[in-house]
Parts: sequence; C-alpha cells; structure tokens
Amino acid sequence: MSRTIIVSNRLPTKVLRTEESLTFQPSEGGLATGLGSIYREKGNVWVGWPGLFVEDPAEEQHITEQLQQDSMAPVFLTEAEIRDFYEGFSNSTLWPTFHYFSQYATYEQAHWEAYVAVNEKFCQAVLALAGPDDTIWVHDYQLLLLPEMLRRARPECTIGFFLHIPFPSYEMIRVLPWRAELLQGMLGADLIGFHTFGYMRHFLSAVSQLLGYSSQNGQIETPSRTVLVDAFPMGIDYQRYETTAASAEAKRHEAEYREALREVRVILSIDRLDYTKGIAQRLRAFEVLLQRYPEWREQVSLIMLVVPSRDQVAQYAALKEEIDELVGRINSQYRTITWNPIHYFYRSFPLEELSSLYRLAEVALVTPMRDGMNLVAKEFIASKADQRGVLILSERAGAARELSDAIIINPTDTNQLAEAMHEALVMPEEEQVQRMAALQSLVRQYNVFAWTKLFMDRLQYSKIKQLTLATETLSTAPLMQLREEFEAAESRLLLLDYDGTLAPFNPLPQRAQPDAELLLLLQSLTANPRNRVVIISGRDRGTLQKWLGHLPVDFIAEHGVWLRAAGDDWSLFQALNNNWKQDIRPILEMYVARTAGSFIEDKEYSLVWHYRRADVELGAVRARDLLSHLTFMTSNTDLQVLEGNKVIEIKTAGINKGTAAARWVSQYNPDFILALGDDRTDEDTFRAMPAEAYTVKVGSSPRSQARYHLASTQEVRRLLRSLLT
Repeated sequence: MSRTIIVSNRLPTKVLRTEESLTFQPSEGGLATGLGSIYREKGNVWVGWPGLFVEDPAEEQHITEQLQQDSMAPVFLTEAEIRDFYEGFSNSTLWPTFHYFSQYATYEQAHWEAYVAVNEKFCQAVLALAGPDDTIWVHDYQLLLLPEMLRRARPECTIGFFLHIPFPSYEMIRVLPWRAELLQGMLGADLIGFHTFGYMRHFLSAVSQLLGYSSQNGQIETPSRTVLVDAFPMGIDYQRYETTAASAEAKRHEAEYREALREVRVILSIDRLDYTKGIAQRLRAFEVLLQRYPEWREQVSLIMLVVPSRDQVAQYAALKEEIDELVGRINSQYRTITWNPIHYFYRSFPLEELSSLYRLAEVALVTPMRDGMNLVAKEFIASKADQRGVLILSERAGAARELSDAIIINPTDTNQLAEAMHEALVMPEEEQVQRMAALQSLVRQYNVFAWTKLFMDRLQYSKIKQLTLATETLSTAPLMQLREEFEAAESRLLLLDYDGTLAPFNPLPQRAQPDAELLLLLQSLTANPRNRVVIISGRDRGTLQKWLGHLPVDFIAEHGVWLRAAGDDWSLFQALNNNWKQDIRPILEMYVARTAGSFIEDKEYSLVWHYRRADVELGAVRARDLLSHLTFMTSNTDLQVLEGNKVIEIKTAGINKGTAAARWVSQYNPDFILALGDDRTDEDTFRAMPAEAYTVKVGSSPRSQARYHLASTQEVRRLLRSLLT
C-alpha cells in the first residue's frame, strides 16, 4: 500500500536539552498543523531535523525511538552542517536573495558544498523509507535540491515540492552562482507549489531564461517529464484560533491588559526578528502618526512583539539594536506619566496570550518588506469574533493577493503607512464589520486543511496526467526489441530529422553543420545495403546538399516541398508557386525590427522567422503575436503556418514531412521503419507511419504521437550506433 512521506528541514516536534534530560515539545506553526492529519495516518512519516546537535549514539537512538512513536524519522546534522548548510547557505545565501536583500547574501563555495551534502543526507533518509509507489512531499528552501536527487533514485515516485518563501524575479535569481542547479533540483518534482501566482510566474521565467525549458499554462516541458507549477495560498487552522480567542483564558488575559491600558486604543505588531519584516519602518511610521496627528497622543499605543531569532548574526544584531534605539527614542520623546506610546516585548508569547492581544487590538500592522505568505494576518482575522478591527497589510506579503479587504500599503512608504494607521483608527464600525466579515469568510474557507487537500489532490492529478500523456522512454526492453526487429529485417527505412535530432541546435542555423562523428555514423549506416536512410528536414535543399550530399542518403527538404532519392535529381512534391511571399515578407520584417536577435530565412517555397537568438521571454511573446497575425492572414488561403522549435514557418498547405515520408513508405514497403524527430513538424511524420513502425520523439517534451521518447541528440546517436553492431 502506498503512503505519504513529508520532508522538511525541521520536524513538527523539537527536541530540547535540559540539565536533567531531553524533552520533546510540539513546534508551533501552520505547517505542523496542516500536515498533522497526514503524517499521523497509518504508515506515513515525517522526515526532518529534530533541531538539536547530537553526538552521542545512545542519545541519537533514544531520540529516534521516541520520534518513531509519533510517525517521525530524524535526520541528524553535525555542528559543521548546521553552521554551513543551515546558517550558511540556507539563511545567508538563499534567504536574503529570495527576499530581495541581496546585499546581505554571501556566496561561499564551502556553504554550497554543505548544502548539497545535507540535501543528499536527507535523500538517503527518505530512500530508506520510500517505496516506488509512495508520495513524497518536500518543503521549503533548505531542500531545493532534494526533489531531483529523489527523482534520480526513484524515477516512478510521486514527488511534490512547496516553497514557503517568495520566489524572486529572474534578475535576483540569476545572481546566484548555483542558480541552474537549484532550478534543476526543484524540477525533480511532479508538482511545484508557491503561495502566489507572482512567485510562480517568476519561477517559470527563471526556468525559461536559465534552462531554456518552455512552459504553457503552468506546465514545464523538461527533457524527461512534464512538471506542473501552480499557486496554493496557505491558510491557518481557522477553528483553532477562533476557539482559542473565545476561551475563558484568552478573555481573562484581555481583561488584565485592558485594565492596565485603561482606555488607550491598541495597534498590534507581531513578528520574528528579521530584516525582511519591516519592523524599523513600522516604528518610524508610528512616530510620523504621533507627529502628524497629535490628537492620538495618550489615545493609542503600539504593542510590539518581536520573537528572538538569530540575534548572534551581524545583520540581526544590528536590527535588534536599531529597534531598541527607535523604541527608546520614541518612548522617551512622547511618554507621559500615564501613557506609554510603545509596549515592546522581545520574547515569544503562548497562543492564549497572543489570542488575547488579537482580541484587544483594533488595528493589526502586518507590513513586511517581503513575505512568502504571512499567517499572522490570518490569525488576527480568525480571532476577531466581534468583527471589529482593521488589518493593515503590506502589498509585498503573499497574503495581500487574497486579503483585498485589508488596507493594502507599500511598506517603504512611511507616510502612507502613517495615514493608513490614522484611517484605520477613524474607520466607522460599520465599515470595519463589513471588511472583517469578508476577510473571515475567505480565511475560514481557504484554511490550512483545504490547502493541504488541494495540493495533494493536484499532485495526484499531475502524476496521472503525466503518465497518461507521456510517451514511453526508449529504455532497455523496447530497445532490445527494436534491435531484434532491425536485425531480422531485410529492408529498413530510417527517417531521420536533422536539427535537434541528429545535431544539436545552434543559435545561428548555418553553424549547425554535421560534425565528424555524425558523418561517420551516417556513412556506416548507409554502407549496409539493407538500410535506406532519409534525412527529413525543414532546411533548404541547398544546405542539405552542401552538408550531406556526398553521402548515399535520400532527402526530404523544406518540410516535404523538395524530394531527392540518393543519386537522383531534386524534384518538387507537387507544382508550387511562391508569389505569396511578397505579401508575407513585410510582416516578418516588421517582427524582425521589433525583436532584436530574430531573422528571416528565405527558402524557395517558404519563409521562416527564427527567434532562437532573441531574448527568451520577448521572443515567446512576439512568436505568439506573429502566429496569431499569420493565422488570421492565411485563413481561406492555401498557405500553412507551422510552429517549430524557436521558429515559425509559412509554406503551402497540404505538404509536410508526413505526406513526403508516406510516399517513401509506400514506394519501398520496408520490413522495418524507424522515424526520429524533435518538434511539432515531426508529429506529421509520426502520424503517417504504420502502427508497427518505431517512432521516437527527441528532446524536452515527452508528449507526442510517437511511441517512444529520447532526451537528447546524444541519445539518438547512441541508438543509431547500437544498430551498427
């Protein structure tokens, strides 16, 4: 029976060392809550670091046994790994880069090597537990390489990955020396999830720009699989916060705080100490509020909770010092005997006390500079039983994409934030209730359990779709059968596409001439009189003649327009004219003028717009526009618009690689047929072949009319070499 394995850097239970013994405490957090129902189901398990450095084997064994009882499997890290992998690469390289604070990022090779090694350690821990039919769900930025490592070891496994922090723009991600490896690591998953569509869009852009993989409707075509990418905004356990806020203990704490504060109104701020949270900017905005609106002095206080985090690290220590100085200065300037402007706490609070503060606060300030989601905003909403209160939310928090009834602000605009606080404090009760009711309805519906179910359902769907659409890889068993049938056949027809199949693509098409290895391979294949080799290409006949004309091969050129059997003269498939070019060429010239790096190839009976050398994203946009433009222009004509790999070609309709290839099949009636091609134009060939033919799609997209799939030109050459033995 298949099971689910959850993998994250930290386990939902943290192990603490006291003077007497080791203690086990549940971790607070939305992830542990949302996935609690999954990992505790029979047979499932959560793999992660228990949060403690352990060097005594007996202690390791004790921790392992204790955690196993609660469906957890620990991965133990050394002190060096905690320093270089966790504090180093994860939190000093990835964290600042992904949050747009690249000025704080370090790029240490030793940290990268530790990151690779720890991801491999996690991989081995998962492999010790995972079977081929299991579902593995990997979480967050500490384990970006893990999906690909697992994929290599368990190709058939169902693997999901979710990133809980922002995914930055291509301009940020390209700064990382190891950017390609990180993207490839993530692409080992079947489904990659982000909190927002914006993060998803950035990821797709980075994959396109850095790896060259195309995507459509959130589906990335890699050399081996289709990977689905989607947005899944994470929620909270709404009922837990609603119930806790309504508890007697929370009400008791609220009464105590209210008695101490008397009639003073409360603005609430809760954050972990981090430079991404905008804490100092929030304090400055509160100071502007007191300066600009003196009537709020002695009427409103800011309760600021900052949870300690990494305060031994230089940037965090400096931030802590800045916050301390700002709080001290503002309080010393505005404090009175009976009123404190800011109540500042540098510690964590238990849930019941947090809930009482949520109840007490009239305004919540959630204004990070960058944040993947930010669940504090949702916790505040769930805790407002009377629906009175206003949420001020940064536009750069993932939650802002959902919580549109909050007051959305730019966190770097101090004046706007000060005005937002004033607006919130004077907002009519009726409007507060209206906004809060809408927010609560949304947060209640899209809670953490709905998030978990949606992701898992989508993961299963992506795997089913992948298996349904994917062409079988030409692996050992079908390859052996192919070779046996090839050996037994008296007459063999090999239909071989050129660019992307026999030879790799080149940004300048005229530089993709055959190398010595390919020429020798074709020479060897054609030396056997039982083989008939046909080069079937979109290239013009002159180029093919120049490159390969000295070999005894047949040619199908310009997608079937020109034909030539070995030793014969060139002939047209049928009588054609090219008068239409004078109308189409100006359109292509306009797109060349608008798209640097693109150019026109003028064949005898077709025109081709190439954009392989253009900017990846601009080229894709222009190609969509041109395709639409040409399709409209050529409707009700005998012209056809073909989309290939970074090319758009216009030619006479009804003539294609398939119709030309079918002529060869009918003329020679071979015992064995092998057809290889890499792009959409080769699908015509595959469709034209008889059912028993071996049709093979080459390259990034495994979805095809072909029976089998190979990943690269190198694999094609290996296949053809294997037929020579």
